[in-house]
Amino acid sequence: MKILFLGDVMGRAGRAAVAERLRKLRDEWRLDFVVVNGENASNGMGLSGDHAKSLLDAGADCITLGDHAFDQKDMLQFIQNEPRVIRPLNIARGDVPGKGFRVFTARAGRKVLVTQALGQVFMKQPYSDPFSAVDQVLRAHPRGGMVQAAIVDMHCEATSEKMGMGHYCDSRVSLVVGTHTHIPTADTQILPGGTAFQADAGMCGDYNSVIGMEKTEPMRRFVTGMPKSRFTPALGEATLSGVYVETDDRTGAATRIEMVRQGGRLSQCGPS
Repeated sequence: MKILFLGDVMGRAGRAAVAERLRKLRDEWRLDFVVVNGENASNGMGLSGDHAKSLLDAGADCITLGDHAFDQKDMLQFIQNEPRVIRPLNIARGDVPGKGFRVFTARAGRKVLVTQALGQVFMKQPYSDPFSAVDQVLRAHPRGGMVQAAIVDMHCEATSEKMGMGHYCDSRVSLVVGTHTHIPTADTQILPGGTAFQADAGMCGDYNSVIGMEKTEPMRRFVTGMPKSRFTPALGEATLSGVYVETDDRTGAATRIEMVRQGGRLSQCGPS
């Protein structure tokens, strides 16, 4: 199976890049399944229902969220009726709208598990243990058995915690990829048990920025320690950042992983 995972879509620039490029990439790379993290797609803070629809219409099979999952209040209702949007498993305790995982049907009837968890290190809220939450899902959906591929989106600050999740899931999933920090890491690899890994997929946004935000206000705060205005997403040409993975349908193991950077300012890469 050929899978594309795109990192955090950042504001209008990120949405425009996905709308412009994703369908073409699906055709060129003959993609079977596409996951897009939409956690910052609506003005850099969460995802609205309308913007979720636009990402799905652009070619995403699934949208994952993150710690800003419900910043746009209409998502509380929208996610109840749109199973292609996945919120973190451990975002809160009790009755939470939506689902933290789902098994999707890709081309040729192949089954793909997608799940997401929030990390604990350096995060603003004390989320519950992501490892036990993911473990429960994976025990019920063995790679190469019930599903032909399995994807874990680890949404957190610390690369160490993301790497820990990668090793924890090795041999049990096809891909563990980190989101949240908006900067693509250079540790793209296949772990010993056949799990593809990258600590952060980067963002789909304007990199002439401070992690997707227009530079002036973040730089003022760094230099003076004083805020003056709200952060606003940068609006220049966006780079689509993520990972491309090929998997063995029989075992669910990854056989290939490539960094993806398309358009915008960053050096370009992707499957040849």
